[in-house]
Amino acid sequence: MDNLIGRNPVLEALRAGRPINRIMIAKGANIISLKEILALAREREIVVQYVEKKQLDYLAGGEVHQGIAAQAAAKEYTDWEDVLTEVHSHGKEPLFLLLDGVEDPHNLGAILRTADAAGVHCVIIPKHRAVPLTSGVAKASAGAIEYVAVSRVTNLGRTMEELKKKGFWIAGADQNAPQSYFEADLRGPLAIVLGGEGSGISRLVKDKCDFLVSIPMAGKVNSLNVSVAASLLMYEAMRQRRAGK
Repeated sequence: MDNLIGRNPVLEALRAGRPINRIMIAKGANIISLKEILALAREREIVVQYVEKKQLDYLAGGEVHQGIAAQAAAKEYTDWEDVLTEVHSHGKEPLFLLLDGVEDPHNLGAILRTADAAGVHCVIIPKHRAVPLTSGVAKASAGAIEYVAVSRVTNLGRTMEELKKKGFWIAGADQNAPQSYFEADLRGPLAIVLGGEGSGISRLVKDKCDFLVSIPMAGKVNSLNVSVAASLLMYEAMRQRRAGK
């Protein structure tokens, strides 16, 4: 991930359409001088955060930041609808993974690594309250970030509704679901939803799932790390598709 420091670098990156994870503006900065930047950020639905000046001082490492900096993505995001068109063109059944609030870059990187191995066509992440594609994610993915399509959306619930219109079934991972993941039919056009660390899937997202599945736990702990849970579900979907269940 590249840090863009100062008004002109951020403005030119926006004008050029470069993928940007977020823009950081120092509290108390002259907003009038940042008018075009803010307009372009709104147009592209880029997250804008107002932070303490010392945070930008640290990020800039001595450079003059003029009260603004931006973090560019380690990889360009993909439109999931383009991915779906490509999958259909090859006569395949799409398998997508939706992540509701995964905030740890190591978890996202590990998920991308398994997604590549398990044949997942696209990983969808929200723009807010979730880790974007950072250099830490890229490192944790062990190179898989270059091969897995990642789409970043403003509203995960709305995206789920759009996926349903495209013929997807949506399965949510929930530890309290009565049906285990290996009892469920994970074939066909499918999107698997997993929640963030500790909190799980949000209520609004859970309500939009077609069905919920759990991972049986025989030990003392009652949940798994999200990257481990994602691996089990992705590979079960892969197994069923290859075996015809």
